[in-house]
Amino acid sequence: MANVFVIHGIYGHSGENWFPWMKKELEGKGHVVFIPDFPNPDKPDLTEWLEYFNNFEKYLNEDSILIGHSMGVSFALTLIEKYKIAAAYLVAGFANAPENKFDPEMTTFTERDFDWDKINNNCKNFTIFHSESDPYIKMHVPESVAEHLHTKVINVPEAGHFNETAGYTEFPALLEKIELQLS
Repeated sequence: MANVFVIHGIYGHSGENWFPWMKKELEGKGHVVFIPDFPNPDKPDLTEWLEYFNNFEKYLNEDSILIGHSMGVSFALTLIEKYKIAAAYLVAGFANAPENKFDPEMTTFTERDFDWDKINNNCKNFTIFHSESDPYIKMHVPESVAEHLHTKVINVPEAGHFNETAGYTEFPALLEKIELQLS
């Protein structure tokens, strides 16, 4: 069984979107799921989030899975620079500034150079979900991340930002991909 981490984004928390549903589904299959509520999600600071993640570090190993949503993708990539994991699922996300109104609040996460070689060495399985209808992040942004990770973006039509506003309180396509990884 795997330890799975779901990382929320800016203004996010553990009880939003499809996160509780995913936790229930994966725990029902015997996996351990962590959805940390990171500090100050409305004014996130990378150093503060990394310090908070130290509480969960002991559960992260080479069989673990990271799921990042929105700015949580940038944080997940930061973790993968440090830790070897089995797979990463990146949803409606970005590495560097996504060129939207939230850019100034996310600078500690996005105004940095990622070590793509280290990231690719520490994780061999990346899956990226995005939608052309995302109101915050244009398709070229995750496509740039996909290029660095030697993968492709799965475009989900009319999925918006994969949040409750877009109707995402469940995410069966993501669960299916994770189950394939775990089988």
